[in-house]
Amino acid sequence: MQDLTVTTNPALGQWIDEVQALCEPDQVHLCDGSDAEYERLCSTLVAAGTFIRLNEEKRPNSFLCRSDPGDVARLEHRTFVCTADRDDAGPTNNWADPAEMRAELQPLFKGSMRGRTMYVIPFSMGEPGSDLSMIGVQITDSAYVAVSMKLMAHIGLPVLRALGAGEFVRCLHSVGAPLAAGDRDVPWPCNAEHKYIVSFQDDGSIASFGSGYGGNALLGKKCLALRTASLKGRKEGWLAEHMLIMGVEDPAGKTTYVAAAFPSACGKTNFAMLLPPEGFAGWKVKTVGDDIAWIRPDAEGTLRAINPETGFFGVAPGTNDKTNPNMMAAIARDTIFTNCALTPDGDVWWEGLTEVRPPALVDWRGLDWTPQAGRPAAHPNARFTVSRARCPSMDPLAADPAGVPISAFVFGGRLSHTFPLVFEARDWREGIYWAATLGSEATAAAENQAATRRDPFSMLPFCGYNMADYFAHWLSMGDRLANTPAIFRVNWFRRDDGGAFLWPGFRQNMRVLKWIVQRTENRGGGQVASVGLVPRYHDIDWRGLDYNGQTFEALMKVDRDELRQELQSHDVLLESFGHRLPAALSVTRQALLDALDQAPPQN
Repeated sequence: MQDLTVTTNPALGQWIDEVQALCEPDQVHLCDGSDAEYERLCSTLVAAGTFIRLNEEKRPNSFLCRSDPGDVARLEHRTFVCTADRDDAGPTNNWADPAEMRAELQPLFKGSMRGRTMYVIPFSMGEPGSDLSMIGVQITDSAYVAVSMKLMAHIGLPVLRALGAGEFVRCLHSVGAPLAAGDRDVPWPCNAEHKYIVSFQDDGSIASFGSGYGGNALLGKKCLALRTASLKGRKEGWLAEHMLIMGVEDPAGKTTYVAAAFPSACGKTNFAMLLPPEGFAGWKVKTVGDDIAWIRPDAEGTLRAINPETGFFGVAPGTNDKTNPNMMAAIARDTIFTNCALTPDGDVWWEGLTEVRPPALVDWRGLDWTPQAGRPAAHPNARFTVSRARCPSMDPLAADPAGVPISAFVFGGRLSHTFPLVFEARDWREGIYWAATLGSEATAAAENQAATRRDPFSMLPFCGYNMADYFAHWLSMGDRLANTPAIFRVNWFRRDDGGAFLWPGFRQNMRVLKWIVQRTENRGGGQVASVGLVPRYHDIDWRGLDYNGQTFEALMKVDRDELRQELQSHDVLLESFGHRLPAALSVTRQALLDALDQAPPQN
């Protein structure tokens, strides 16, 4: 048993003792966060069959692991927000009574770590000791979690020193697969019958049982940094958001910072690491974060944002040298890959990595694979985990505890119709409305259009309290700011009548980003449309791209009937919040509808 006297925080010492008595591990290891510890744990995982060490020449200091086929993604239907009053969780969360949930979990955690090591991981989201940081302690029986947390957060002894005798977020996790004497372990232990990811909002604690995968198990990520932090932010007057943060540096050396929110499959990480196209000499995109932003008003009334994470947990399929060359450079070494395919020469592969599929692989399940197999070689949610220090586009200010000043918010979904490439909301309230009704197309529906899955602010699975109150919190922020950021919506995915994309996307999105930056400085041109301010053809910098005005007109067209139908479709979402929905959103919606009725006829 490891000496835990280094834990001078009395509450932490008591909690460790309580969890040890409950979960009954064979031994306890307090993670110090050192590189040597990381190497030892990775070697332990290789010996256990959980990790495969990749070809040192092709992918230095990197590993592949394969999860259990039943444990491959976030489990929204098994994620619960526990509040005393059900309405405080709201209609978008799975609610459970805190006392009842604790009673339900207690027997599951009892003895759940038998035969295993209990890892105690002090971690800080944000720079340790910063006023903007939050310290948690995760107790887990997964070495995979321990090494992944090393890449995704500040962990170990420096965090303990910053914590001192202060308060911390209790994060308890078990894969739920105890080992009896003589039992043989499996490479990826998990519990096939019981899985829970629970945020107890009465005391801020987090519990996760049964899954060892991603955000289900790395409790500093979605659980603490979003569900727990979003409620804390509401109480304290700041925002915890599912947003990337990027800096756009112009040829004169001035950097403008933008925070952006996109639902899944909308190119969020690619946008955060955007490489400008040919013709944009002197322009540079600098990455602060690709997933989470904590945003606070400073003493001057300017919103400043930090990325509380220290790494990337990205989706592998579709990532390649065209879509995201900066990420490809980041994962060239020192990376943990999960559920990717293995090449004969000991490297990884996934769909979209290369134009030509390899003739033979071992797939994510460990089975032989050829292009004729009729199944993906990598799981569609295959991942890579890598430190932000590996990313060549990281902003030098990414670790600045003061954060970076936000000049604009950008929201976007995957929509084939109705919405133009980009527009600027006319004011803060209207921008909040467009963000609150954000969505992406999901399944085919009538009239060759598609059903839209609403994902307000891209926070649907991550807001830790009633989303109507979340909307009200955003609305109130505008009243407290001296420098209110502009709000934009983008749509990279509009299609023509034949189903082809109207916009090339990827690096060409820099052209839209440049217009957004210029608008924040009141330098970009535009014209008023029914959705807000939109650019004209000559307002976009077309250097290096042959893009005709007729296609641009089709890309920017806003059909009045389509927009009216879109606004009317928001009823289902807005009415679900009942009396807690801020009146400002209903008023804004009605004003948009009235404006459509009063506008002159379309040609």
